[in-house]
Amino acid sequence: MVAQTRRMMPPMEYVRLSDEAAGLDGVIAIHSTARGPAAGGCRLWTYDDAGAAMADAFRLAEGMSYKNAMARLPFGGGKAVLRKPAGAFDRRALFEAFGRVVEKLEGRYVTAEDVGTGVSDMECVARHTRHVAGRTALPGLAGGDPSPWTALGVFEAMKAAVDVRYGGPLSGMRVAVLGVGNVGAGLARLLHQAGASLVIADIDPLRCARLAEETGAAVVPIDAIAAVEAEVFAPCALGGALDAATVAALRAGVVCGAANNQLAAPEVAGLLVERGIAYAPDYVVNAGGIINVAAEYLGESEGEVRGRVLEIGPRTREVLEAAAGAGLPPPVVADRMAEQLMMRREVVPV
Repeated sequence: MVAQTRRMMPPMEYVRLSDEAAGLDGVIAIHSTARGPAAGGCRLWTYDDAGAAMADAFRLAEGMSYKNAMARLPFGGGKAVLRKPAGAFDRRALFEAFGRVVEKLEGRYVTAEDVGTGVSDMECVARHTRHVAGRTALPGLAGGDPSPWTALGVFEAMKAAVDVRYGGPLSGMRVAVLGVGNVGAGLARLLHQAGASLVIADIDPLRCARLAEETGAAVVPIDAIAAVEAEVFAPCALGGALDAATVAALRAGVVCGAANNQLAAPEVAGLLVERGIAYAPDYVVNAGGIINVAAEYLGESEGEVRGRVLEIGPRTREVLEAAAGAGLPPPVVADRMAEQLMMRREVVPV
């Protein structure tokens, strides 16, 4: 069994966030600026303590370095993680305080929306810094909610993975989607339009019911979705969905989804290989959102975003075919490709 070779490294820089009056508590982690400014979203989530928030920030920032490099973006990797205040809080004050800290970093970190945050929050951040994306889109330019681009990238990657594994199109395939929030639901709609049948699961029963009515999807409990008879399993919720027990239960031949950090442990990559399951590495697959964020920051067009997002499919094919040829887990091959790309400095205006 071959595990991933990537080692978790501490960020080159991090900033603790603390503004009691504004309810701000968290961290900005900058993992790498080798290719350019560190870019990565701002997550608002409930954490048990500051240590858990910091560990999540470090892990996510590292992942952004790999994701941005593999997407050929002129950015390094960073992430902001904010602890959600208990009870009612002034959201505008919190994100304005966060924006002031981002500005002090003088362009070394570019933020955007992520889990728990949205366009309106980024508009508050933008009151105090220009180093922010995920704002209201202007006509013809990149911007706004990046989730549709993430969904499109996963869809393109899935088409490539299914063709590599099964030698055919998505039409007629059964796809089990875990998590139907903005990205998962967008992916489900694209799959439905492509002629795939769907099985879905989510923590929100109403969200599942609405999407099922729209797409004809079957709904199953979260703890049953991995064992569903399907060609593809698409983890689109939070990370860690793939552990040894889940892999043992899988009946799909392809795993391709939008969630970050899908492998609960590095050795899970080898377990997938042993079972003959083609795993499309998450950060290769789900780069559509950061591609849109990068284009917005650089003042590029929606057309340029679409062109880059459509490259995710061929890139996924390249990784899967190289992994099969070398007898290695796809995450190992993807990491090696990304690490080579990280060494190439790009030029970005800050």
